[in-house]
Amino acid sequence: MLDLSFTPPKPKVIAGAKHDWELVIGMEIHAQVASNAKLFSGASTGFGAEPNTNVSFVDCAMPGMLPVINEFCVEQAVRTGLGLKAAINLVSAFDRKNYFYPDLPQGYQISQLYHPIVGEGEVLVELSPGVARLVRIERIHLEQDAGKSIHDIDPNLSFVDFNRTGVALMEIVSRPDLRGPEEAAAYVGKLRQILRYLGTCDGNMQNGNLRADVNVSVCRPGAYERYQETQDFSHLGTRCEIKNMNSMRFIQAAIDYEARRQIAILEEGGSVVQETRLYDPDKNETRSMRSKEEAHDYRYFPDPDLLPLEIEQDWVDHIAATMPELPDAKKARFMGDYGLTDYDASVLTAELDSAEFFDAVARGRDGKMAANWVINELFGRLKKEGLEIGESPVSAAQLGGIVDLIGAEVISGKIAKDLFEILWTEGGDPAEIVEARGMKQVTDTGAIEAAVDEIIAANPAQVEKAKANAKLAGWFVGQVMKATGGKANPAAVSDLVMRKLGL
Repeated sequence: MLDLSFTPPKPKVIAGAKHDWELVIGMEIHAQVASNAKLFSGASTGFGAEPNTNVSFVDCAMPGMLPVINEFCVEQAVRTGLGLKAAINLVSAFDRKNYFYPDLPQGYQISQLYHPIVGEGEVLVELSPGVARLVRIERIHLEQDAGKSIHDIDPNLSFVDFNRTGVALMEIVSRPDLRGPEEAAAYVGKLRQILRYLGTCDGNMQNGNLRADVNVSVCRPGAYERYQETQDFSHLGTRCEIKNMNSMRFIQAAIDYEARRQIAILEEGGSVVQETRLYDPDKNETRSMRSKEEAHDYRYFPDPDLLPLEIEQDWVDHIAATMPELPDAKKARFMGDYGLTDYDASVLTAELDSAEFFDAVARGRDGKMAANWVINELFGRLKKEGLEIGESPVSAAQLGGIVDLIGAEVISGKIAKDLFEILWTEGGDPAEIVEARGMKQVTDTGAIEAAVDEIIAANPAQVEKAKANAKLAGWFVGQVMKATGGKANPAAVSDLVMRKLGL
């Protein structure tokens, strides 16, 4: 179990030519709300539709069209806040963030600057057994997504797809609590896991449903501690934002490159310019996108078309009462109820579907044996076949049936693997297959003893070696198992071999 009294993780230190430097990282995660309709219209949020087909008059800013808040999107934001142990603001408000871009038809984005729906929370990120980073969440606000500019269809023209315009986003803003590339990737992974457990975002980074803006700065050792004491951000150095990251691997690579770029500038006597940058994975470098805008550059003001959003505490309490078991709690339960190791529990709870599958297999059975079969046999086969857990030909009930048969000593481990193969390719009921195909293991000690005697009598030289080195007795066990077609009870075979050899 995670013990927060352990020494906190050390910051990532990068050696420059003249000085040592430490990294400081804050993140803004844009998570697309899992909703069938957009934030202020009834248009579909379905991915992969033909360009400009999931667009309403509200989305494309037709004259006289007014936004209407999607209550379900608000509920999803509240659910996310509760999952991150955050304060829920019963009164919040929407603002207009004004800027021109071709894929923003209104000329402004509806967002929440001054009064977000969710306040301060936290995410506990386990970095290694017994070592964690507590990342503070500053706020979560709702906002609408922009469209998509397309530049690779025609050499002379650019096109715009408004399908994403108006899709609800949750912007999850962290404090600058992350201290290295690996921590940043682990944080995104943990946040993604929580969102998927909650059902508030599908976490699909490839489709852009979860993407990160990464703020990176460097400072001399000790500066971060001074920031913690004073909350003066000037101690942390000038930050640059790397925009729209949608890959854990690229996040780490971009942070490492950007940190070294800033260090080189500072050690040459220059100053880092606050700006927004993009990461080029082909060249493994960041490049300038635009100078960093401050809030006043966007001319924020309250949206005149939307009243302040007021929600009732009873409604929040109802949502809290329907919250699912979250990853940390599920992992702790698996370790406590089923006796799993920290590693096995982490593997099994990494994805909700896998956790629920294992829970169904292990319930009322030997948890460690169930974990072994799910992790080693099932996950291994799924990976080999390129399948997801939901596509498994072997159900949780069938795998549980195998565990039952092993526990009752009806079949051996070797027979169980043969049975698993039959279930994978043919299906059926495990107990019925074992009965119909004569796969039960031999438990008749008389028959097993006869096989042991025969193998010992046929191999006198091996007998002498085993008497000199007891470890070699395993050879006889293997020969007996082979002679019985793997049906002999391995424990009974081992006991008889050891007794017959006088070991």
